Amino acid sequence: MRFYYIHVFPTLLISALLGIGIISCGSLAAGSPDLPVPVASNPGEVAVAKGKPEAAPLLFNGAPLFTIKERAFSLEPQKRAEMIARRISWLALNPSFSPDSLSVTDSEFTSDILAGDTLVMAVTDQDGVAAGKPRGKLAQEYCAAVRNAIVGQRDAYRPGKLIRSGLYALGATGLLVLLLWGLVRVCHRLETLADRWLAEGLGLRLFSYNIIRAGYLRRLFGGVLKGGRLVVILFLVIVYLQSVLALFPWTHGFALQFLDLLLGPLAIMWRALVGYIPKLFFIGVLVVVTSYILRFIRFLFREVEQGIIELPGFHRDWAEPTYKIIRFLVVAFSTVVAFPYIPGSESPAFKGVSLFIGVLFSLGSSSAIGNIVAGVILTYMRPFLLGDRVKIADSAGFVVEKNLLVTRIRSVKNVKITIPNSLILGSHIINYSLLAREQGLILHTVVTIGYDTPWRIVHNLLVDAARATSHLLPEPHPYVLQTALNDFYVAYEINAYTDQPELMEAIYSELNQNIQDTFNGAGVEIMSPHYAQLRDGNSTTIPEASRPVDYEPPSFRVKIP
Repeated sequence: MRFYYIHVFPTLLISALLGIGIISCGSLAAGSPDLPVPVASNPGEVAVAKGKPEAAPLLFNGAPLFTIKERAFSLEPQKRAEMIARRISWLALNPSFSPDSLSVTDSEFTSDILAGDTLVMAVTDQDGVAAGKPRGKLAQEYCAAVRNAIVGQRDAYRPGKLIRSGLYALGATGLLVLLLWGLVRVCHRLETLADRWLAEGLGLRLFSYNIIRAGYLRRLFGGVLKGGRLVVILFLVIVYLQSVLALFPWTHGFALQFLDLLLGPLAIMWRALVGYIPKLFFIGVLVVVTSYILRFIRFLFREVEQGIIELPGFHRDWAEPTYKIIRFLVVAFSTVVAFPYIPGSESPAFKGVSLFIGVLFSLGSSSAIGNIVAGVILTYMRPFLLGDRVKIADSAGFVVEKNLLVTRIRSVKNVKITIPNSLILGSHIINYSLLAREQGLILHTVVTIGYDTPWRIVHNLLVDAARATSHLLPEPHPYVLQTALNDFYVAYEINAYTDQPELMEAIYSELNQNIQDTFNGAGVEIMSPHYAQLRDGNSTTIPEASRPVDYEPPSFRVKIP
């Protein structure tokens, strides 16, 4: 019963409110007989259905009376139908008018339908020719149709008939409630039987394999049952609404158009779908052809990436980004070709939306487009590869990701840094790994030693420290450069090769440790001679463990002139 309370009662409530609203509008309109031209929900409504330019069907309370096919004087059929509609509407709303007073009077050129002294319609010879009847006979038929329509409308407002219609509507409502209640009970019973049958673990089996499990079958059956139940409920409600609305004069016209309002959009969509099948077939063929072209391109560049196919001057790491660029161009070209075959592509609304989206994209994606262009340029410049150790502006680390928009590097402190490609293209890039693979990376550090130590000794000590450091190559040999002869000390730079730039920090740390140990072991102080003037009487800066056993701090030397 849960479905009954959730779905059935709201459906009935909405149906009742809709019917009451339409009946109320009709009642208000019926109380204003002096309106010269009634609106769509008024009794006696005469609407002109739009059709072809040469024909204008005339509707009374939603029912067609006749069709105006020819011009009269300077009036088009549509205009004639509108004028006749106003006159018939006024007569239907005028309580002093008697339908029996309608008559036909023949003149030299027309047969006039008169209501007393008021002209309702003039039937011309052209109207008779278009209908295939004599002018006078056609006028009599039109007059009878107008008379019967007005009489039928007034008969529909009789209290007895309204009461009878109300009783019919009440009976239809009760029948709808009964049918919905029965539908809910039947569906509930079917769900119970399905659960009982599927609870035994049954499913669709082939030999000893479960093709479809019982749980899937239960959900499938439940979905089908709910969909079918919804379709039946909608059908019953539509039939109920159309039947009830047709009982009352205020909603009779709407009832005649009710199915058209519901089924009209579906019919239009169906006709559009049927007419679209050739274009849909073209798009399907285009999608299949494009898919196979992309597969072939993917296969070609995969072979290039693996080195199976070699193209002169084309690096293997270019294969993946080049494939993405070509794929984008192929898809874009296919989209342009398929665009005229997309439903509604020729409509002004579709073009307006497309233009609006294009403007938004162009205004909001300028930086993204700049990054994409920079990414393409960086791809073919090859300033770095994945895994290289680089320094971009103030950020240093290992390249872990490259795409068209950004490049991501991981610092030595295990921090991931995302850099837009446009910023990389406008900055200087230092690649520590590019030449290290083949020629080695030169690591260097500077030590300042006083002039009192011979430079040859310093050179030998620095080279020894470099050779004792792990991950520094013995070949080419480490070498020392004297970079400056300053006022108080000499600057010595030790240079050594390594093929592992990713261990740069650890190598520098070990090299500095070895320099300290080597110089301390040789009794050479690593300090600038700025302190030489304060050294008389003070101990050396060499650690005590590296000093001679009989070492004593020198005494102050004081000379008296």
